[in-house]
Amino acid sequence: MLAVTLTLGTLISIMFFFIGGVIGWTAKQYLFEKNLVAYTHPEMFDENGNVIPDEILAVRFENDYNYDYEEEDDDE
Repeated sequence: MLAVTLTLGTLISIMFFFIGGVIGWTAKQYLFEKNLVAYTHPEMFDENGNVIPDEILAVRFENDYNYDYEEEDDDE
């Protein structure tokens, strides 16, 4: 009986996972087609509402914690 319960529970969990994925994908497509969700900023558009791909600047900051100076010891 335990094996049947575990098998059915696993199959139902996988089924709900895939159904949720399909519903989520469909909802995302619907929202993007209706322009209800947009991940663009107003700075990316010109006066006519067209995207300006050649003037977009991407900047990446790296955490560089290697300093050029050595810490002084207070033990002296």
